[in-house]
Amino acid sequence: MPRSLVAAQVYSGSMTTGAPVREARPIEGRGHIAGDGQGPLDYEHRHSDEGPKGRLLSGAMGEYGADPIGAMRRWRDDHGDFVPIRFGPFRAHVAFGPSEIEEVLVERAADFRKSFGTRMLIPLLGRGLLTAEGDEWLRHRRLASPAFHRARVEGYGRTMARYAEDGADAWLEGQAVDLHDDMTALTLRIVARTLFDADVTARIEEVARLGTEIQDFYYLRFASLRFLIPTWLPTPGNRRLGAATRRLDEVVYRIIRDRRPDEDRGDLLSMLLQARDEQGAGMSERQVRDEVMTLLLAGHETTALALTWAFLLLDRNPEARGRLEAELAAVLGREPASPEDVPALPYAQAIVSETLRLYPPAYVTGREAVRDTTIGGTHIPKGHIVLISMYTTHRDERFFPEPDAFRPERWLEGLEKRLPRAAFIPFGLGSRKCIGASFAKMEATLVLATIARRWRFELDGAEIATQPSITLRPAAAMPGRMRSVA
Repeated sequence: MPRSLVAAQVYSGSMTTGAPVREARPIEGRGHIAGDGQGPLDYEHRHSDEGPKGRLLSGAMGEYGADPIGAMRRWRDDHGDFVPIRFGPFRAHVAFGPSEIEEVLVERAADFRKSFGTRMLIPLLGRGLLTAEGDEWLRHRRLASPAFHRARVEGYGRTMARYAEDGADAWLEGQAVDLHDDMTALTLRIVARTLFDADVTARIEEVARLGTEIQDFYYLRFASLRFLIPTWLPTPGNRRLGAATRRLDEVVYRIIRDRRPDEDRGDLLSMLLQARDEQGAGMSERQVRDEVMTLLLAGHETTALALTWAFLLLDRNPEARGRLEAELAAVLGREPASPEDVPALPYAQAIVSETLRLYPPAYVTGREAVRDTTIGGTHIPKGHIVLISMYTTHRDERFFPEPDAFRPERWLEGLEKRLPRAAFIPFGLGSRKCIGASFAKMEATLVLATIARRWRFELDGAEIATQPSITLRPAAAMPGRMRSVA
């Protein structure tokens, strides 16, 4: 253990921000060390009196830009649960401990807004559910919430399973595929049909290509001091982002304009078009566009990545794959999966949870303090950034023994209920938790079950690195072949 990192002791002195370090102690009532199944809900907190040293001008940005995932894990291991850092002229903290994360996202959520990194997405997403703040966000959330109620999600499940079955019907034994491309195409079709009753099949390749271009843009922007460049400045990168956004706008506006405003199909688009405020005014076309763009992109990306990583992990872990196939054979036999089958598929659900733990699509998020506040006793001044590394917290051995191992069975004995509240948050936490969390979990489970009942993805043996952009994507293509389940 680095000499600067000590657990459960009293500190004095200052972090690099000049803030006093609090006493490190277990906090009762918020979770316990995973796996004991007994006793008070607590865990060992770890705190340090320093963060990464960094360079004179860029601070820790060079280390982060070279390897964002590796850098955050080193900072956690070397410096503890709440680590002060500097990115160029900006000072910030990174929250790795569940207690600190819960304070930011729940207990003191009113003291924060989305960080500059999220606001950088406004040229693409506009002011939809992800980027809006305050009363504007609350209106959007209330408007969209009925589309994600449990009964509706279960109804969407039939479309999810049907589209997955159609995809499974189209593959041939030994067919060459790209796993990520196929999962992206499938989940795009599902989200467009379920939320907007639209068929985007003819534009899928274009939407996927534009999505990759946009992800590459933000990967380069987030991982360096290029994030200081305003998106309105006509640089080559900004012009490419603008061109890609305009092409996506063509798809989104076509979905909107193909629908008569008074036509109610019972989907989210109908709700958006028919919504009225207190004065009886409806949403502008631009406002509807922002919501459709946000949910079209975010609504397919999360599940596409979860399924991509899940099938990769199953290919690398034949014992887990065999256990899944046995469960599917026992529960489904030769019948397609349906929403009613999901409760009888605990191992399939465990695979989804374990995949989201190891590869959370939203691997990091940020908040900016709108007023002076404190997190765990550390003073956080107005304008200060707090980053939350879900990826790193999900791979903490205090909560997940063998944190880098793929062990779906860890979820079969009620682990999620025993964990500290913020130890496993693939969809966020608090009022800004992803509105589509239940939608994504239902979709991932049904698509996984439908495909794995009939097919295995046999992937090339090369290791697949991650590309931490807006989401945690594969850094390269994922070619393989389809093999039927005997």
